[in-house]
Amino acid sequence: MSATATLPPSVPTPPLMTAEEFLKLHGHEANVELVKGRVVRYPMPGGKHGKICGNAYFLIREAVSRLDLGHVMTNDTFVRTGVRPDSFRGANVCFLSYSRLPREQELPDGPIPTPDLVVEVRSPSDRMKQLTDKADEYVAAGVTAVVILDADTKSATVIRRNEPARTYSSDENLTLGDVLPGFAVTVRAFFE
Repeated sequence: MSATATLPPSVPTPPLMTAEEFLKLHGHEANVELVKGRVVRYPMPGGKHGKICGNAYFLIREAVSRLDLGHVMTNDTFVRTGVRPDSFRGANVCFLSYSRLPREQELPDGPIPTPDLVVEVRSPSDRMKQLTDKADEYVAAGVTAVVILDADTKSATVIRRNEPARTYSSDENLTLGDVLPGFAVTVRAFFE
């Protein structure tokens, strides 16, 4: 007598979520992104991550304020990185110039227009491949430069369209002249 194996019923894959559905359900949540139509949740980052984000915000904000260039945001500000399937990523720190959102226009409560610069801080739960994939999404969406800060190596990797990624060690100066004129800071400053 042969036994017939029965397979458990398959669970249907939920349909992809649209940008509108995502913003309605998750538009004010932290640590959640829409990646190619799927909701992705991330663990809460720790104190070291928060300090590095704070340092990045401060250093970039100082340069932007000095030259009155635009807006600097933090706290996983939603940036649209894809359409059909829709994607929204939460930038740890970002800079949006007045040329992309004129001074007289108010910042939206929800997602912002594509920023000029995004800074992502590697969390203990992040793999570098995840962050470079995310950086590639930002660049494909029109972000000029993405900086990935890695506390383990005390380094900064800059990703741009059609250029090889460039990693700066803690003793090197990070410059972003095409995005932030006059910005030059020793990479170590992000981690102090």
